[in-house]
Parts: sequence; C-alpha cells; structure tokens
Amino acid sequence: MLVALTVATSVAALALAAWCGFAAYRDQPTKDWHFIGMGVVTLLTLVQLIVGIVRLARGEDPEQGTTIFVAYLIGSFACVPAAGFMSLAERTRWGSVTVAAGGVVLAVLEVRLHDIWGG
Repeated sequence: MLVALTVATSVAALALAAWCGFAAYRDQPTKDWHFIGMGVVTLLTLVQLIVGIVRLARGEDPEQGTTIFVAYLIGSFACVPAAGFMSLAERTRWGSVTVAAGGVVLAVLEVRLHDIWGG
C-alpha cells in the first residue's frame, strides 16, 4: 500500500475523532461541518480502496492474504459513513461520540491494513 496515503487517512481519521470528541465534550451533536469532515475522510478511504484494488489487479499480493486485505479495505471504507449515519439517528452528544469512535476505529484499521500488506 501507499504509506503516505495510509498515514494521511489515519491522521485525518484521528483529527475527525478529536474534533467530534471535543463536540461531545461540549455536549453538542454532530453538525454540518462534522459531516464535511466525514466526507473528506471517506474520500481518502475511497482513494485507498481504489489503489488497493488496482494493485491487486496488477498482480501484487498482500503478505497475509488477499481475502483479509479486501475485507479490511471494505471495512475501512464503510467505517466512517456507518458512524455518520448512526450519528444522524442519535442527535445528542452521543452522536458525536459515535463518530469519534468511528474515527479511532478507522485509524486502527489503517494500521492493520498496512500490516496485512506487508509493512
């Protein structure tokens, strides 16, 4: 995988987690600005999904297996949007907590993706 893309996605996910965690601390639900941040992080994961599929299509193989790599790619792509939809259902501070948790989970998934590829 591209190390720079993995680092950028992880940093963006942690920044989103901190931002939404601060909103939860201030007893605020997710707002439009948070959803823009979620869109940026999701765009980064989409780019990573495309890069991962292209590298697999070119014949490159992850060190720990293609199936688990694809599963982690799809999971990382779906993580933040799923948290965002859940935060829409819970329009209290707990919606912000949900997105913050989704950002932390995405950062962990990114580290694991790097390990699976052979980093």
